[in-house]
This record gives sequence, structure tokens and C-alpha cells, in this order.
Amino acid sequence: MPVDAESRPSDLSGAVFRQLCRTGEWTDTSVGVATRYVQANLAVLPREFADEFAEFCKLNPQPCPLLERLPAGQFLTAKTADSADLRTDLPAYCVYRNGALVAELYDLLDEWNESLTAFLLGCSFSFERKLATAGIPVRHVELDANVPMYTTSIRCQSAGRFTGPMVVSMRPIPMDRVADAVRITGNLPQVHGAPVHSGAPEAIGIRDLASPDFGDPVPIGEGEVPVFWACGVTPQAVALAAGIPLMITHAPGHMFIGDVLEADLQRVFPAAQPESS
Repeated sequence: MPVDAESRPSDLSGAVFRQLCRTGEWTDTSVGVATRYVQANLAVLPREFADEFAEFCKLNPQPCPLLERLPAGQFLTAKTADSADLRTDLPAYCVYRNGALVAELYDLLDEWNESLTAFLLGCSFSFERKLATAGIPVRHVELDANVPMYTTSIRCQSAGRFTGPMVVSMRPIPMDRVADAVRITGNLPQVHGAPVHSGAPEAIGIRDLASPDFGDPVPIGEGEVPVFWACGVTPQAVALAAGIPLMITHAPGHMFIGDVLEADLQRVFPAAQPESS
């Protein structure tokens, strides 16, 4: 029987959460789940594009802070978790072919082949516990919703066929706490770091905050401003814009949860730089 998503078991371990995903008992977002552990975005693509994508991550470290790159064909993690299976251990996946979303799946067992190369990128869900601990509200967690995400007019630096816009996530922050949010997240470049923009969404090409491109809209209260962080959904926007023949990603908000405690993030990942395979 599926786990009740409304219960949001924040005290789970990453390993238990992955087991729930593997058995199909958890298919909802990972918002507010296993909050002591680092969450990550997934990007998978054929071997011939892997070096280009690694270069794209190097050139665009805010939207794509690379935590782990697996060798081609490998699906068991080594650094972010102890032998987690990237084919089964996320709640949901998206498959893009030639720039179009063609499937949303709960596992990749029928999609996986020996040419595929997996990348795990830092996720902003990993800094939300620190924001909440500092007394800064995290609206989508309060509402049991997915974070709102928007495709912007900010262009990523290109690497080969990888070119396209940055996607951002938005959190309403009280005006008198914006500086604190910038300071807290700025110390965590491994999970997107400081915001890329605050206020005036139209300045970065966002027309309507009530209509996010991914995730759920959230209200902005009196005395709050929208604050935007670079988002690991960016590779999905790039796949769409560049027409990559095949890219597999996490479904927005349905992240991989590893074994690394968020408190140990800076020690385990001292710099968000690509690693050689």
C-alpha cells in the first residue's frame, strides 16, 4: 500500500526513502522528506554527450553543481550514497527525446543501457532545513506543495550542443530576512548557493508567478519578496532547447536522496566541481 504522502516523513533516512521508491510505495515529491539528508537532481545521457555535459556543469556551477558522475553504464552510486540504484531509487523520472518529453516513469529498468552516463547535481531542497532552522519560512514545505520553478531569460553558458535557459526555483522571503537567506545559502555552492535574483520577476523573463513552468504556485504574503535560486531542472530546459537525442532526468521535485547528512555537505563535497569519470 502506498505511503500517505501527506504525512511527509521528515525523519526518514535516505536509505529507507530509496527503498520506498524502489518498491513503488513512494511516488510523490521529496519535498520535506528525509530532511537531514542531501538531495540531488539526476541527469542521464548517452556516453557520447557525457563530456560535453560535464563541461556544461563546469561552466554553469550555480544551476548544475556536480556532486557525482558515474562511469558509462554504471547505475550504482559511490559518493552520494552507498550503492544506491539510480534506475529505481527516485520517486519518478522524465524521458526526453529530441527535445520533447516522451515518458514519465517510476523506474528506468526498461530504459537503461550500457551507454548511459549518470550525473547527480546538488539540489536546493538540501538547504531548506537550514533556512527553517534560522526561522526563515519555506512556503512550499508549509503548504505540502512542490517548489515553483520558472524558465528564465538568463542564458546558460554553452558547451557543445548543451545550450539554453536557466531554470530557477522561487521562495517568498520576508524582506527583513532576505540578507540572511543569501548568507545561509551562499555558503552552500554545492546545492546552488546564493540566489541569482530577488524581486521583479519580469527582469529575468518571468511573466506570471502564479503559473510556474514546473512545480506548484505558492502565495507571496505582505512584506515578502520572491527570491530566485538557480535550479537543477535547468538540464531539462536545455534538453528541450537543444534537442538532445536522449536525456533522462528526475521528475521535477522528485529528487534522489543520498546517505550524506546535510550537516556534512561541505565536508563531503568541499567544492562543486566536475569530477573525471
